Amino acid sequence: MRLNHIVKSVAVALFGTVAFSAAVHAAEITGAGSSFVYPGYSKWAETYKEKTGNSLNYQSIGSGGGIKQIKAKTVDFGASDMPLTLAELNEAGLTQFPAIVGGVTLVVNLEGVKPGQLKLSGPVMAGIYSGKIAKWNDKAIAELNPGVKLPADDITAVYRSDASGTTFVVTSYMSKVSPEFKTAIGSGTAVKWPAGIGGKGNEGVAANVQKVKGSIGYVEYAYAKANKMSFTQMKNADGVFVEPNLKTFAAASAAGDWAKTPGFGVDFTNVSGKDSWPITSASFVIVQKAQEADGAKGKEVLKFFDWAFKNGQKQAEDLAYVPLPASVVKLVEDSWKQNVKDSSGKAVW
Repeated sequence: MRLNHIVKSVAVALFGTVAFSAAVHAAEITGAGSSFVYPGYSKWAETYKEKTGNSLNYQSIGSGGGIKQIKAKTVDFGASDMPLTLAELNEAGLTQFPAIVGGVTLVVNLEGVKPGQLKLSGPVMAGIYSGKIAKWNDKAIAELNPGVKLPADDITAVYRSDASGTTFVVTSYMSKVSPEFKTAIGSGTAVKWPAGIGGKGNEGVAANVQKVKGSIGYVEYAYAKANKMSFTQMKNADGVFVEPNLKTFAAASAAGDWAKTPGFGVDFTNVSGKDSWPITSASFVIVQKAQEADGAKGKEVLKFFDWAFKNGQKQAEDLAYVPLPASVVKLVEDSWKQNVKDSSGKAVW
């Protein structure tokens, strides 16, 4: 199924039974935020339904929306590709943990250019998104692609129109590799783009790139893969051109020091390593520290991710996400015991 045709707000109906004192109950949890993780969470939820009978209603509304909703307590968890700082978490009474790692991929609509054929670098990407590089046959692109026939067409840069963790990841990356981009545009979930067109969610960016000749956009790799889009190679911090795939995402994620990073907010963009994909990111789950009443909802959220960590790895890898290693899962679940409590102050996990 083409991901850009998937409805943004998806309710995965999880039918099943759990017996409590001869009564039949089915737990339901709600989440909202990152479209980066939507393909993975959707697949996990489908299988979780089959195995447990419990349901997840996840709204793919962008990381900014997910952060707002968990702060407003209108969902059981928020999902964001931009980690909140420890100060932000403490101020709002929240805690966060990584759930999955993936790669942001550049996709293009250029006639005659095959997937993985076009090579780009961070500075060239920044030049395109800052409006400094406006033609596909620009010298900066041509020098990276000897032998590739590049049209003289205008470049249409497609970006996220909603508050987006994916935008945070790519703007953080471009700010690292281009001082000019950092000064003129900077990083964040929403920035003021000088040119181009917006799309809502990873789905919207993918759809616009498919429709607009000469366009380029940034999407989580699962969207490029599912829609058979023409992705680019990228020059990494070691000067090596690499393709987006599970191997290069995993190579980048190996650089993370989860134990020593407050709030688990590890940054994988532009890390060293000859095999590392330069625009790799974790996605984070955000929950309230103080759960209502006996903390039943919070416990169900943690049960879902515990199940996913232990049983969803193959499904994640099939979509080119990198599952968390067992050592990181232990750190995460230890943090649950310390941080997520019911109204009496008792740990829910």
